[in-house]
Amino acid sequence: MINRPIPDSEFIRGDAPMTKEEIRTLSISKLRPCRESIILDIGAGTGSVSVECALAADLGKVYAVERDASSITLIKENMKKFFLGNIEAVHGDAPGVLSKDWIFDRAFIGGSGGSLNEILAWVFQRISPGGIVVLTAVTMGTLTGAYEFFRKGNHPLEIIQASVSRVENVKGNMMFRPQTPVFIMTSSKDA
Repeated sequence: MINRPIPDSEFIRGDAPMTKEEIRTLSISKLRPCRESIILDIGAGTGSVSVECALAADLGKVYAVERDASSITLIKENMKKFFLGNIEAVHGDAPGVLSKDWIFDRAFIGGSGGSLNEILAWVFQRISPGGIVVLTAVTMGTLTGAYEFFRKGNHPLEIIQASVSRVENVKGNMMFRPQTPVFIMTSSKDA
């Protein structure tokens, strides 16, 4: 049995970006995956969100979309490590690589590769009614771009900002080391 949330140290990481444990936990709690959820993870990086979502949606499926080939390898390694057969690793740029045949009820956007508006438009066209969309933003461009998309589309929106500091030993003193603040945006498609 895997205890969740999974510590960052348990993932095979390489150089790929990873949504850190505290932010991953908050984001997945906003995503509210069910056992049968079909989840789209765009900008999957190491696959940490995909893995935790696949564990929660053990009767569902996760599409882990990532444009970096070495990250796809990491996603597959993490799938094997956690014995998950309900993740499909998809290599390519979103939204171009996204399949019009996919039916999903949850979407997590952890990276957009500069195509945020196009990705959000595609997601909101395809997600099931009542589906939940969660997006993380660490740059002002992503935050303001997503905010404008949600506002213009008249989509409901909740925004929280999470700041995490880790205590580290620096020259014999325990010091707080702040991590990058992250905005977590949650919306849904009208039922």
